[in-house]
Amino acid sequence: MIAYCTNVHPAPDLPGVLAQLDRHAVRVREALGADTLPLGLWLPAPVAHGLAEDVSARRAFGAELAARGLTVSTLNAFPYGDFHEEVVKHKVYFPTWTDPRRLEYTKDCATVLADLLPDSAAYGSISTLPLAWREPWTLMDDGAATAALAELTRFLRELPGRPVKLAVEPEPGCVLDTVADAVGWLAGRADPELVGLCLDTCHLAVSFADPVAAVESIRRAGLSIVKVQASAALEVAEPGTEEGRLAVAAYGEPRYLHQVRENAPGGVLAADDLPEAFHTLPAEHPWRVHFHVPLHAVPPAPLTSTTDVLVAAVAAVDPGTHVEVETYTWTVLPGAGDLADGIAAELRWAHQHLAAGVAA
Repeated sequence: MIAYCTNVHPAPDLPGVLAQLDRHAVRVREALGADTLPLGLWLPAPVAHGLAEDVSARRAFGAELAARGLTVSTLNAFPYGDFHEEVVKHKVYFPTWTDPRRLEYTKDCATVLADLLPDSAAYGSISTLPLAWREPWTLMDDGAATAALAELTRFLRELPGRPVKLAVEPEPGCVLDTVADAVGWLAGRADPELVGLCLDTCHLAVSFADPVAAVESIRRAGLSIVKVQASAALEVAEPGTEEGRLAVAAYGEPRYLHQVRENAPGGVLAADDLPEAFHTLPAEHPWRVHFHVPLHAVPPAPLTSTTDVLVAAVAAVDPGTHVEVETYTWTVLPGAGDLADGIAAELRWAHQHLAAGVAA
């Protein structure tokens, strides 16, 4: 299954969600010539709660999806609220896993997803944030998050039907910054039947981790990759040159946080956002930037993207793992064209380069 994530065209209410699907998802399906199109659905918290409280509304929503030739096996429950307001930055990490609202939102998403799963789905997946941004984070916070995870696991265990699994998504700068951090926190704490990792391959690339070794480390810990977010980071080999600096600076927009890592000989150096990187990093070695760039479109030289990391990671995961194309940055991408055309082009690329790795 290769889906695309609808957080790229969010809406505040259910009629708006359906209107956005008509405007974009149906056009993507038609452009691909497909009878059905898998979605990685994003629902704002009030919509998820309303559907979770009303079984008839869930059934009606499922019928609306089916009428449009759309299926849902995975939800992206990382953003809680408006993911396209003027400035998002650190807001995307709230509420954290210490806040009861995060637990309730995730339960609501699980209830909705359990009723939306197509007959072909072996399981449902829900991706979520890596606990919180790294600061502030205390032992008390860690205990609260552990308790919330345990309560969610009990809830998932009692859901009827096929399993719905939580996928924790490490991200640079967060409490669980890397795959190693996520493995260390989840191993021995999470039920591996119901909780695993979401491997965002842009985040993985930014950390300069080896993709195959990262996948193997998850297996060795007795955990699984529940979901892959197929994404590519921005890379500049020589950020210290005027050409390199000007090229990457064009991506320094104000809405999202664009963490930067420099692959220095003594270890990976970090900056929390692209404007900061120009002042704090030496720019003597390659940079990777947390900016999800379209999978099919090579950025203009001297920039490149990290689709090689994506391809290697997907080839290493277990067949049948959910894959969700998540380029949420189309609206802030320099020179972006029509959204539905762009998503369709990404999915064509994904089916050409990734399908063999995800086939069940």
